Amino acid sequence: MIQSPPQDLRRVIGLAGGTALIVGITIGSGIFRTPPTIAGLVPNPLVIMGLWTAFGLISICGALAVAELSTMLPQAGGVYVFLREAYGDAAAFVFGWLYVLITTPTTIAALGVVFAEFLLNLLGMSSGTRTVQLVAIAAIIILTFANVLGARVGAAVSEVTTLVKVTALAAIILGAFLLGDGSLSNITEGGAVQGSGLARAVAAVIWTYDGWVAVSMIAGEVVAPERLMKRIIIVGMLIIVTLYVGANIAYLYTMPVGVMAQQKEAIARTVMTAIAGPAGGILIMLAIMTSIFGALNGNVLAKPRVAYAMARDGLTFAFLGKTHPRWGTPWLAVLIQSVVGIVMVLILRDYDALITYFVVVEWAALLFAVGAVFVLRRKMPDAPRPFRIPAYPWVPVLFLVGTVIGLSAIVWGQIQVGNFAPLYGLGIAVAGFPVHYLWKRVKRTA
Repeated sequence: MIQSPPQDLRRVIGLAGGTALIVGITIGSGIFRTPPTIAGLVPNPLVIMGLWTAFGLISICGALAVAELSTMLPQAGGVYVFLREAYGDAAAFVFGWLYVLITTPTTIAALGVVFAEFLLNLLGMSSGTRTVQLVAIAAIIILTFANVLGARVGAAVSEVTTLVKVTALAAIILGAFLLGDGSLSNITEGGAVQGSGLARAVAAVIWTYDGWVAVSMIAGEVVAPERLMKRIIIVGMLIIVTLYVGANIAYLYTMPVGVMAQQKEAIARTVMTAIAGPAGGILIMLAIMTSIFGALNGNVLAKPRVAYAMARDGLTFAFLGKTHPRWGTPWLAVLIQSVVGIVMVLILRDYDALITYFVVVEWAALLFAVGAVFVLRRKMPDAPRPFRIPAYPWVPVLFLVGTVIGLSAIVWGQIQVGNFAPLYGLGIAVAGFPVHYLWKRVKRTA
């Protein structure tokens, strides 16, 4: 077992907590909200199922690569560490500064706002901007303090919320086929697919799968990571893909794709209300809120580890690398990231455009992270690898090719509708290189 050095993060997360974390971060609001949008963009059930299955397979291929890297380099920071070892400090810095300053706080803000909207809707209360902001901020503050108290506390929250969301999706899948009044013909009947609609649907599917890599960031707090990380990642991804594909089959079995596209509220509530009445609809709404709360918790727990790892390497302010003397958590990194998230809640409006560039920027970084498998097998051939990717090199190659095709489709589709957010996101990433150069100059003269 790898021992944590003094003042380092404590290894307290086991198989259940780690698996709950990867499932909890990935399954947020997407699977409960995006299917009607996708049905409107791609009115063909077989194409829809092809997208969910294809990107599920691509995600599993990427996760297998991350499993090898995580067991080889079981340190806090995950992808940041892989990029640093494979390509050097500059590439790692660019990833880190995007994660710390932009994508993670905005993800936290978006999840907080969506949670607030669902809660106020369920309670029948006014969902004015100020009320939504207050509820979102309260949720972020509660989870921030839970995760400052220790990774074990945060992982326990993930275990509970993940159990609820997995149960909810299983209830939808089983209820649709055992109690519902659907038809298999719904899955085989559909219309023509337009290229621009397909490209935008790819963005929605990739967004819904986004998040699984964050589990690598808590490798420094997993007990016996050389043994457990591969199990956590593989088991977690199999659960995610099974639930996503199963839920979409259940939705399409329950209603024709044209009806599915017209759903204004969460489709899961519509399906459960049809199966179990209004009470079933309310219960599923509670489960959806729990799901979003769990995804928010997972982001607050895992992603500050990137700022912590950067600080330990001298690539950002040293205080972000401090652990709490009592609770052993990177508490300042957690607090500051949540504060920036709260600021985002107060100033941001257009979450759809932001989500689009999240997908492009984060998955572009994943291309280099998975590519690190090839680089490190050459640079560090004798390093211990408790887990090796099966069918190497074809598994990581499939991820790289599939992701390049998917991201290209997203960028093309967004440009077609006049949204240049993906290009802006990539531009911000490239701007990180001169920022890194300036940081080094400042450090040398300090």
